[in-house]
Amino acid sequence: MAVSRQTDSFNEMKPLRKKSVEFLIRSSHQLRASPIVKYSALSLFADRFLPSLTTLIKTRNKIRSWLLRSMEESNLQLFSLISIWISSKIHDSRALSVKCLKSLGDEFIKDQHFTIRDFVEAEVVFLQVLNFEIGISNVAFIFLEEFFIQFKGVAKVGGLVSFEACMDMMDLLYEKEETSLLFSAPRSLAASILVASYVVTVPKQQWEFPVLPWVKFVTSYKEEDIGEKVKDILTHVFEPHS
Repeated sequence: MAVSRQTDSFNEMKPLRKKSVEFLIRSSHQLRASPIVKYSALSLFADRFLPSLTTLIKTRNKIRSWLLRSMEESNLQLFSLISIWISSKIHDSRALSVKCLKSLGDEFIKDQHFTIRDFVEAEVVFLQVLNFEIGISNVAFIFLEEFFIQFKGVAKVGGLVSFEACMDMMDLLYEKEETSLLFSAPRSLAASILVASYVVTVPKQQWEFPVLPWVKFVTSYKEEDIGEKVKDILTHVFEPHS
């Protein structure tokens, strides 16, 4: 029976992934979190917590917490707020308070009311799931920001590339599990997002700068590989979204 319940939890979590990621993104905006806090939180939650949680469920979860007994949407929403909280503690000189997070949860988490004590427990559980490994230097946003600054420094058209468009693309890529896998190679993904934003936001008549050769020069990645990844990104960006 225990195995059956865990299998059910695993199957139930799949459709909730997109909702919880969207909730994290919306919550980051509501909290006015900086981009590095937002994308570090997404990295912690979507790239690491959810896959680790899936593994725990498959291998009979040994972390004894009522928060992991069933993967309800409200539980994942709580953990997404926890990822923002941890990210804020890492990056902000004045981290978000638990009261601020609880207030947001009270407003937007409809199915369950979480106390401050629940938030504190959820933080411990979140860290346990990650084995307390919360290093986040290998985040796509950090590489993207570096490439963007370098690009603006060497190309006049760099001023026409929209960094907002870059971040919008990152948000969309996180929505689906299959495209979020691109974040496993954050540096090449960041370079590809920059090129994709160049294609989308720079007028075609001003495509003078050899952007792919430049990316190859600064990253050592093959132009063909970056080009293929750019195609994948643009395909996802321009496909209909429900």
